[in-house]
Parts: sequence; structure tokens; C-alpha cells
Amino acid sequence: MYLEPRPGIAWPSPRLCELRNAVQALLGLDDDTAVVIRRLVRGEAGRPAPQTVVGVLPMDGEAHRWTLHRPAEQITADELRAALLHHRPG
Repeated sequence: MYLEPRPGIAWPSPRLCELRNAVQALLGLDDDTAVVIRRLVRGEAGRPAPQTVVGVLPMDGEAHRWTLHRPAEQITADELRAALLHHRPG
């Protein structure tokens, strides 16, 4: 078992940790529910369109995913709240 990151593996950025904590608080998630934040860069015709994907994976129940069409570093608390609560899982 590794206690430190393996060579070439970076710790999550502080911003991704902030977003994960905000998702947990906004949705009232328990400690058994995993929250995964991923950065994606997809390009169309040579123009990258950064996205941030938020995944919520409960131990029991259905997984949910939201895609925000901005880099994680640019997502505001209001944007995150609007995205999560507007399309809140049932």
C-alpha cells in the first residue's frame, strides 16, 4: 500500500478538493458516497473546449454525473450550485 503518491502520480489539486467538498455539502452526501471530479479537454476543429465532470457514486443507488463546460479553476460556487441543484438526482 502506498502512503505517498507513486512516482509520476500527482496529488489532487486544491481546487479539485474544494469542488469535491462543495459538492458533498450542496447535495448533503454522506461519507460513503464518492465524489469524483475530472478535467477533460476535448477539441473540435483545433479548438479545445475544457470541461469539468462531476460524478457522484453512492454505495447504494444510482450514480449521477454533471458536465460543466468550463475548466475547474473557473467554476464559481454559484455555477456549481446551479448545475447540481437544477439537475439534482431524484
